[in-house]
Amino acid sequence: MKKNDLPKIVSVFPLSNFIIFPKTTVPLNIFEPRYIDMINDSMRSNKFIGMIQPRTSAEDINQAPKLHEIGCMGKIMSFKENDNGQFLIELKGLIRFKIINEIKSSKQYRECEVNFTDFYDDLDSKKENLQFSDLKLIFKDLKTLFEKRGFVINWKALEKQSLDETINALAMASPFTLEEKQILLEAKNLELRKTKISEILTTYSFDNYNNTTVQ
Repeated sequence: MKKNDLPKIVSVFPLSNFIIFPKTTVPLNIFEPRYIDMINDSMRSNKFIGMIQPRTSAEDINQAPKLHEIGCMGKIMSFKENDNGQFLIELKGLIRFKIINEIKSSKQYRECEVNFTDFYDDLDSKKENLQFSDLKLIFKDLKTLFEKRGFVINWKALEKQSLDETINALAMASPFTLEEKQILLEAKNLELRKTKISEILTTYSFDNYNNTTVQ
């Protein structure tokens, strides 16, 4: 994908407990009528959707929750409709964006004017100067954390992917808090994301080794 192909306005899907990173693909089950409308409109145009975390819960059902500034735009790669009229899609993360402002419209779902300037590197397929050997300790700590939380990861399969795909996939699937995942999403590049993962893991390691009352 080229910079010139990026849209200026993106329909956004504010979803709690969910973050998508560039170069990762995730399944989504769409059942709310407003988001079924959004998927239908997206399929008729560029197939883009902006995934973003709500910053706060709405105080009442008539008030839209405030959003984080940074989200990730994905492209619908596959689409199925089941017998109940619900959609099952696969969304591939392409590039992060920053919200400039929200667009007022008559649509049931939300749209935002966005800027991609800070995240053009997400579109670059070049290899970063990191090696798997640089990450062995991080992977070891991550593996320990995953296993303690009951997560199962196919580590050999991950090592066959590119390094940025692997780090983004682990960051997205990790048992970190939503705030920690948002920090990872906003990390400018892979080197910084690796550092942030290491910093976050240090706090978990501290809890594991120094607080024996925590199971």
